[in-house]
Amino acid sequence: MQISDFADFLAASPSAFHAAENVRDELVAAGFGEDTETTPGGHVLVQGGAVVAWWVPERPRAAMRIIGSHTDSPGLMLKPDPDVVREGFRQLAVEVYGGPILSSWFDRELRFAGRVALLDGTTHTVSTPPIARVPNLAIHLYRGDAPEIDRQLHTQPVMGVDRPMLEIVAEQLRADGVTGPDGAEVSADDIVSHELISGDAQRPEVLGDTLAGGRMDNLSSVHASLKAMLAAASSGDAEEVLVLAAFNHEEVGSASTTGAGGPLLERVLSKIAASLHADPLEVYANSLLASADAAHAVHPNYPGKHDPTHRPLMNRGPVLKINANQRYASDAATEAAWIRACRAANVPVQTFVGHNAVPCGSTIGPISATRLGIPTVDVGVSLLSMHSARELVGIQDQLWFTEALTAYFSGA
Repeated sequence: MQISDFADFLAASPSAFHAAENVRDELVAAGFGEDTETTPGGHVLVQGGAVVAWWVPERPRAAMRIIGSHTDSPGLMLKPDPDVVREGFRQLAVEVYGGPILSSWFDRELRFAGRVALLDGTTHTVSTPPIARVPNLAIHLYRGDAPEIDRQLHTQPVMGVDRPMLEIVAEQLRADGVTGPDGAEVSADDIVSHELISGDAQRPEVLGDTLAGGRMDNLSSVHASLKAMLAAASSGDAEEVLVLAAFNHEEVGSASTTGAGGPLLERVLSKIAASLHADPLEVYANSLLASADAAHAVHPNYPGKHDPTHRPLMNRGPVLKINANQRYASDAATEAAWIRACRAANVPVQTFVGHNAVPCGSTIGPISATRLGIPTVDVGVSLLSMHSARELVGIQDQLWFTEALTAYFSGA
């Protein structure tokens, strides 16, 4: 895999809905069926901004190898009635989604992307051109420290055009070939609801041996698991059923129909277990789930935020994430399984354990492990500027992570 492939995936996936559809499209192009069958071969299902895919060998063992990740990222979500006019400016009413670094969204050219629902009941993914910007206050207008960002007052983007937002969205739908009810030209009045989130309009850029871009938390894991699924399925070496699950809504708690706390994955796994003619509890106990999500690289300007002895560095290998308080689901047995996969792929391993005085985030790992009872390990690539509009990843780390996940899928 070339890093340009990952950069292209990032650019083409400005929302969870785009990411899920792009995963599906690449798998379908490789021969996966867009269905819910459990026959030998590949199958893929998209639900909202989530995607689940599975590969069934000809003679599978009663066990599954699963990679779980998430398609959503923090940002500014368009409110239902998006248009605001203040001081002669047309602005957009937005709601803060998840935990973004708000300052990073200022003074960037923003597009909005996601899905819209039309009056006829159809839904469509859409991405606008760059149309808005959240402007900073000029330094001449305050003294001393910068004003604290008010999440309601200061995050509303200024539009670059004096047109209603949904007219712009409808124009983009028409450009994409979407028609309204009865085949008529789609208009703003046909759009009855939407889920549109901000995206940095700048493409990902290579900076030496790193890549800068948006939504790497957690498209770094979605893309790596996609490539691992394609490689493991085409090799024919897998003896267990392979499952890729990329959920929506992880950044806001995973409690939704398409989140890790919902029923989507369990329904698919239950159907697979039934097709294996084995006790589902036995199948789950024999299975393994890799919760793939971004990790924190040591920040050179804030090194004290990391544990003195567990300090992931960029381009030194994927990260094994461990937390005694179960913020991550790794345990000794699953950690060993991940280390075996990395060694089989000849990939170095780093370990992240949080600083005792610094809050620790979490992942879908504990949620999925609790819901399904499947042994789970938390892993990922290390990033700088996590939850910024643009994050930074080591190019070699991303390539190594794909190789390690491929070995994991191959049963190493």
